[in-house]
Amino acid sequence: MLRTPEVREALDALLARRTDETRLTSMGAGSDDLGDGRAYLAATVDGGWHVPTWPAEHGGRDASPAANHLIGSVLREYVVPDLYPFAIGLGMVGPALLSHGTAKQQDRWLRPIASGAEIWCQMFSEPEAGSDLANVALSAHPDGEEWRLGGQKTWTSRAMWAQWAICLARTDPSQPKHKGLTMFVVAMDAPGVEVQSLRQMNNDAHFSEVFVDGAVVPDEWRIGDIGEGWRVAMTVLAYERAGAGSRGGGDGSRRGARLPTWLADLERLDALSAPALRNEAMQIHAADMASRWTSQRAADEARAGGSPGPAGSGAKLRTVESYKGRAYTANRAAGAHGMLEDGHGYIETVTAPSMSIRGGTDEIQRNILGERVLGLPGEPRLDRDVPWRDSRKGML
Repeated sequence: MLRTPEVREALDALLARRTDETRLTSMGAGSDDLGDGRAYLAATVDGGWHVPTWPAEHGGRDASPAANHLIGSVLREYVVPDLYPFAIGLGMVGPALLSHGTAKQQDRWLRPIASGAEIWCQMFSEPEAGSDLANVALSAHPDGEEWRLGGQKTWTSRAMWAQWAICLARTDPSQPKHKGLTMFVVAMDAPGVEVQSLRQMNNDAHFSEVFVDGAVVPDEWRIGDIGEGWRVAMTVLAYERAGAGSRGGGDGSRRGARLPTWLADLERLDALSAPALRNEAMQIHAADMASRWTSQRAADEARAGGSPGPAGSGAKLRTVESYKGRAYTANRAAGAHGMLEDGHGYIETVTAPSMSIRGGTDEIQRNILGERVLGLPGEPRLDRDVPWRDSRKGML
């Protein structure tokens, strides 16, 4: 049985311990750094410390749920860099390949994901298929043992870094929109793939438009059966929401610290002496704890059912609430200086609105909870059983 001293001994040889002064970026806000994350993943892959539940041959250690929880708890004591550039591969593509991929696909892609050698993006959303993801129009046509893809994706995070994309494409427009989809892996340097970065208001360029014109994808890069793309996509999105929740809390505390890092920062600004700000901060801290519990429930659902269930939506909502609350509170505590680019909490404040959109909007998450947890009636979906090529033209 794995024990805490054993984990600490192994990690002490690889990583630095956190201190009260440790400061790291979160969700890539204001940072384009790849080096620290790649070095961390390369250092921890041989022991399987970052993705312990993955098979050992793919960069994990075949850890039990209890061992996974123990390793995660101990890792909080160490400096773990912002892994935003690698998050889609680690948190979404990897689990999807383990659930739906072939042995050959797992052998090819999982360990490079775990080691940080290769970065992935997620080519799902399109100009007319954001929250209505099943409405995607990027097409894939069979050509012998290959497929030819054409269309446009947008809001594709990490595309400018990525070597690979997991891509949802329309393979049968005669089927209803959820049934005519297939999932593929696309090489981002393939002829016919063009990435154009989109500048955000926090000055990051982590979103991109991706234009695909005749890109060739071997059939062996298809994930799951033809027409089963929606099922694979739901696995990816379930892990995305659960992963967002596992970041939740943003506690940033280390073992033995008197206060979480963000609260310690407020204390140094003397913000906690103001009753209104102190009350606001305690409400956020309470939400952080709720986020942890919700994330644990999502993880339990994943272990029981193969992928996170609706609890991942609750975890994601709590994470958004926490991130935005911490950002706005810290920024107000800095006073007028908080309006400047070097002001305390400025980057987080101008990043915060995006948290309610990325990974599925808050409204979508509440719909999921309402329908699948509370049993409320679903919204009318008049196009569910209509051929996509008809509903796309508005022929309802």
